[in-house]
Amino acid sequence: MLRYSADWRSIAYLATAAAIAVVHWNFEALALPVPTFEVLGVAIQPVLYVVALFLGVATAVISHNHNHLSMWKSKPANLVTSWVISIFYGHPAIGWVPTHNMVHHKYNNKPGDSSRCPKVFKRNHLFALLIYPTLTSMAQTAEIKAYIAGLKTKNRKQYWSAISEYVVFFGFMAVVFVLDWRKALFFFLIPQQVALFVIQVFNYVQHIEADENSQWNHSRNFVSPVLNALLFNNGYHTVHHMTPGLHWTKTPEAHAKVAHQIHPALLQRSWWGYMIWTFLLRPLVPGAGAPKITEVGGQEQATA
Repeated sequence: MLRYSADWRSIAYLATAAAIAVVHWNFEALALPVPTFEVLGVAIQPVLYVVALFLGVATAVISHNHNHLSMWKSKPANLVTSWVISIFYGHPAIGWVPTHNMVHHKYNNKPGDSSRCPKVFKRNHLFALLIYPTLTSMAQTAEIKAYIAGLKTKNRKQYWSAISEYVVFFGFMAVVFVLDWRKALFFFLIPQQVALFVIQVFNYVQHIEADENSQWNHSRNFVSPVLNALLFNNGYHTVHHMTPGLHWTKTPEAHAKVAHQIHPALLQRSWWGYMIWTFLLRPLVPGAGAPKITEVGGQEQATA
């Protein structure tokens, strides 16, 4: 049984991602009367492919949520769900535990957080954003290896559960690449890499130019109703750090209770609007410096 009936939506997303992958893989045999284009001899339906890329990103969010509060009351069901998630997210879900739960939520973009941003650069700009996912993933790989090695001596049951996630994920990827490496590339590997990249971008923009030392202004929130409806309320980041195990259906209500405490600069209505302004337009506008959240006269304010 699911802990929350709303997670049938999460299951529906995963099922749809699987269905699209199966349809795309067998597109020639199905002979569907819809337009396609070919790359390396592989027929790709553009609308389905865009949906598949979106579902990859959504699965990354589902993986994050499932990591904080598992969907099922049954441990075996949760493990099987993690296996399925890994195929569309691009990494075994166990990787969230050492990098996100144990490090990011502990340090929250302070020194010691392997996902701290920015990296290499001191300022926020497009290039800093683009290199962040790769550098963060490299830093987190060592944490994951150390965590799993520790499980081997501390908790053998959890260790073998973690190993099973890697066996299923890499086993599945090996099989599909042997069957048809071109289809495996376009229908699995590329969507996985997009999902892994975008989820790191989400973390970057949720913390860059915020005040990690503030009680309320340590995270940026994207409060678009559309974005939050599509991505399981992932935009409400302040309350997520306050209560990581809070189910995603409850975060809008929790956010509403504390929104007045959060500086308006960290309450963005549009994710795309923020991205276009911050990384494309702002560098071209004289005097449009990055807002820095500071505490002035007992009230935290944004200054240019």
